[in-house]
Amino acid sequence: MTSSTSGNTALNAERRRQDLAELSEAEASGAEPVDLVVIGGGITGVGVALDAASRGLSVVLIERRDLASGTSSWSSKLAHGGLRYLAKLDVPIAWESAVERGHLMSRIAPHLIRPLQMLFPLHTQVSHFDATLTGTGFFAGDVLRMLARTPKTLLPHPSRVSPADVCRLAPATATTGLRGGLLSWDGQIVDDARLVVTMARTAASHGARILTYAAATDVEPGRVHVTDQLTGEPHTIRAKQIINAAGVWADTLSEDVELAPSKGSHLLVRAESIGEPTAAVTAPVPGHFGRFVFAVPWDDGLVMIGLTDDPHDGQIPERARPDADERAFLLDTINAVLQEPLTPEDVVGSYAGFRPLLKGKADSGADLSRKHALLRDPRTDLLTIVGGKLTAYRRMAEDAVDAAVEAGGLSAGACRTTTLGLVGSGTPASGLPEHLVRRYGTDAGTVTAYGDDDPGLNEPVRSGIPFSGAEIRFAVEHELAVTVEDVIDRRTRWGLVDADRDDLAAAVRRHAPELIEAENRSAPRTDREQTLLENRQNKQEEG
Repeated sequence: MTSSTSGNTALNAERRRQDLAELSEAEASGAEPVDLVVIGGGITGVGVALDAASRGLSVVLIERRDLASGTSSWSSKLAHGGLRYLAKLDVPIAWESAVERGHLMSRIAPHLIRPLQMLFPLHTQVSHFDATLTGTGFFAGDVLRMLARTPKTLLPHPSRVSPADVCRLAPATATTGLRGGLLSWDGQIVDDARLVVTMARTAASHGARILTYAAATDVEPGRVHVTDQLTGEPHTIRAKQIINAAGVWADTLSEDVELAPSKGSHLLVRAESIGEPTAAVTAPVPGHFGRFVFAVPWDDGLVMIGLTDDPHDGQIPERARPDADERAFLLDTINAVLQEPLTPEDVVGSYAGFRPLLKGKADSGADLSRKHALLRDPRTDLLTIVGGKLTAYRRMAEDAVDAAVEAGGLSAGACRTTTLGLVGSGTPASGLPEHLVRRYGTDAGTVTAYGDDDPGLNEPVRSGIPFSGAEIRFAVEHELAVTVEDVIDRRTRWGLVDADRDDLAAAVRRHAPELIEAENRSAPRTDREQTLLENRQNKQEEG
């Protein structure tokens, strides 16, 4: 069963309603099951939907909240080349990261991922031996970059730079004992949530049905029971194969999945409070070679400081923030390389996310394996994809679809996603605002067109918030923003700045009065889900 809107990249509430209606009619008439249902609207689930739909399979993706509302909107916004894994001599993971980063930057989403300079200042607390070892790691990472055929025009060779160069790239760097720095390059994602939304739109253009605020309440062989969170109506979707890509909530759908979530926390500061850096400043974590805290410059005058990597026990909250110890750790680590230390008053926002790592024997989240795994539940025939990392989402999706095709005897073409560009990739028309091109690529023209009849729509919603009414309308009509929170938290990152959040929400309500508030829109847990959660917590307490 193919979506009647295939080929169309616009995702919106009306398309969602139409897709749900068609699925209900198909169930009532006993029509052929869809090839694949994907549970989870994060980077992995949406990647699976895109891979499968582009191979010609009929696909339905269901997400209990908004696209990227879990871990995929709380990352460090970096497409890493795997340097950290080289430091741990985990060459296969580093190689996979380098290859997938190359696909993303060169062909898949060059409009959403750009080169970023990574600066490692060499102060007296960094020994010559550690500096040499780190430089060797940078060189090895560059060898992987070359073997992955990522051009040096995108990611130049690493180099040693002078103290003057360090201060030019990161003016707030401490000068006492500074003997230069090491400069390398990596990929920076404009916005992780935007990458997910753009991928979902691309999947929709290949016929995938993307259903947000649709909660999977139960899974049985060949069937997923779904509750529409906006209406309360139940639906049943029949499928030849079902893939669980629910991230840190994957173990609520399968008793055979045991996760050891790892928490990654981040702080946001104004760029002027840290010297307006043009390169990401890297500070080593004392006593942990190969582990760093980064101060990464973003657009619009913000710098992200992250990240922690600590094991997490207990339930996963819908919205998490760093605790006091994590905030202190991040500030203390980055302050070690700054001339003037940052204070808690400099922090204008914060967020934390959880990685769905497989249960392992390691006692530190920083040491748990980032390898992904496919697990088949013999009771429900549910295929779960867990583990991995954001940069490698495409490879994870390919492996999951390959397994589903083989298990279900599905008729599918070869994987296309190494060269399939996302919506917005390509050469934008000349004369478009640069800040929109950096966020929307070729779709920047569609965004500005909202101002043809009302030029005020192209103006910022408020001084200091470079987000326009036109972008709000685009989010509603093209990017499946259903609630006010969808816009302020995931279609723009300005909702993360505490002082700006209320003003941005008011602007969204003004320009998109049809949006609803997301309060209490999360799926109620089924008895089975609650039991699985309690079992997981009991195991953690016993362990």
